[in-house]
Amino acid sequence: MQFGRLLPGFAAPQKEVTLSLGDNWRQFALLVTVNLFVGGMIGMERSVLPGLAEAEFGITSKTAVVSFIATFGLAKAVTNLFAGSLTQRVTRRRILISGWVFASPVPLILIWAPSWGWVIGANVLLGINQGLTWSMTVNMKMDLVGPRWRGLALGFNEAAGYLSLAAIAFLTGVIAEAYGLRPEPFYLGIGISATALAFSVLLVRDTAPYLALENARRPSPASIPSSLRRSFADLTWRKPSLFGITQAGLVKNLNDGVAWGIFPLYFASQGLELNRIATLVAVYPLVWGTLQLATGWASDLLGRKPLIVSGMVLQGVMISVTAAFDSFPVWIITMSLLGLGTALVYPTLLAAIGDAVPAFERATALGVYRFWRDSGFIAGALLAGALADLFGFSVAIQFVAVLTVASGVVAIFTVTGKRAIQVDGSGAAGARNVP
Repeated sequence: MQFGRLLPGFAAPQKEVTLSLGDNWRQFALLVTVNLFVGGMIGMERSVLPGLAEAEFGITSKTAVVSFIATFGLAKAVTNLFAGSLTQRVTRRRILISGWVFASPVPLILIWAPSWGWVIGANVLLGINQGLTWSMTVNMKMDLVGPRWRGLALGFNEAAGYLSLAAIAFLTGVIAEAYGLRPEPFYLGIGISATALAFSVLLVRDTAPYLALENARRPSPASIPSSLRRSFADLTWRKPSLFGITQAGLVKNLNDGVAWGIFPLYFASQGLELNRIATLVAVYPLVWGTLQLATGWASDLLGRKPLIVSGMVLQGVMISVTAAFDSFPVWIITMSLLGLGTALVYPTLLAAIGDAVPAFERATALGVYRFWRDSGFIAGALLAGALADLFGFSVAIQFVAVLTVASGVVAIFTVTGKRAIQVDGSGAAGARNVP
C-alpha cells in the first residue's frame, strides 16, 4: 500500500470511484502537469525553427520553411485519428507513456541534424508525441470529472499546454538571441521529455474505472460498439452540428499554422529583432492559455455556440489587422486579441464534441475531430506558404483572415445548442439547451 501511495502509477485500481473534480483533484493535477510538458515540447520549436531553416540550412522558399509544420500536422492528425479507437484495446495510460517514448529523440535530432530533412523527421516524431499525449490528457480529464464541468476541465488542460508553450517559446527565443539558434535552445526539450516520461510511468493512474462509471450512469446503445467509420462520417458530413464544430477546429489550426510559421517570417521581414519576435510569438499562446481557464468554464454556463462564433470572427479580424499595420505596439494588441479569440473556441470545441456523443464513443469521436483540426496545420502551412511565395506575406495573411471569419459564419448556421448549467433556487444544478 505504501508503495502505491508513493507511486500511484503502480497502485492497484481504486475500489470506489466518483466523477468529480474535487474528489479526483490529485490525478487531475498530475494530468495538468503532464500537459505542461506536452505544450513545452511544441514551444521548444515555436520561435526558433523558422529562423533556423534560413540561417543554417539556407532555405529561402516560404513553403519549404513551413514544411516542418505541415509534416508535424500530418503526423499529429493521423495519430489523433487512430489514438481514439486504439483506446478500445490499449489503456489510456499506456498510450500516454508511448507518446513520451516518441518524444525522447526529438531534441537530440534537432541539435545534431545535418540537413533540413532530419528536422522534418524530428517533426514526424513530435507530431506522433503530441497526438498520443495530448489526446490522452484530454480524454483522461473528461473521464475523471464527468459531464457537469467538462468545459472547465478542458480549460485547465488547454491552459496548461498553451501557457507552457508560450513560456518555452519565449525562453528559447531569448536563449537563441544570446547563444545562437542551436544547440542551446533545444536542451530544454531533453529535460521536458525525460521528466514527462517519468511522471507518466510513476505517477499517473489509468482512468478506465471512471469511464465505466460514466457509461453506466448514461445508458447508451452498448450493443453498438464504438466505430471509427461511423464517427468519421458523423463529424465529417453526416451530422451538420458535428460538421460545424469540426470545420471550426480545422480553420482554427489553419490560422495557427500561419501564426507559427508565417508570422515570425513576416515580423522578421519588417525588421524586428529575434527577441521581439519571440515576444510576439509568446504573447499569443500566453493570452490563449491563460484565458482558457475562464472560457472553458464560461462555456459550461453560457453555451458553446456563442463562444465558438464570436471567437472565430475575432480571430479573423485580428489576423487581418496584423497584416495591415507595421507597428510593434499594434502587433502586441493583435496577438493578444488573437489569443482571446482562440481561447474562446479551443476548449469549447472539445467540450462540444464531448456533449454530443455518448461516453463510450467519446475517445473515437475526439480522435476524428482532432484529426480534422490538426489537418489545419497542413493546410495553413502549405496554403499560406505558397501564397506568400507568389504574392507576398500580406496577401497570404489576409486570405487566411477571410477564411477564419467565414468559418464563424458557417458555425452560426450549423452548430446547435449545448447543455448549460442552470442552478435552481435549491442550489441544485440542472441542464438546459442554449442556442
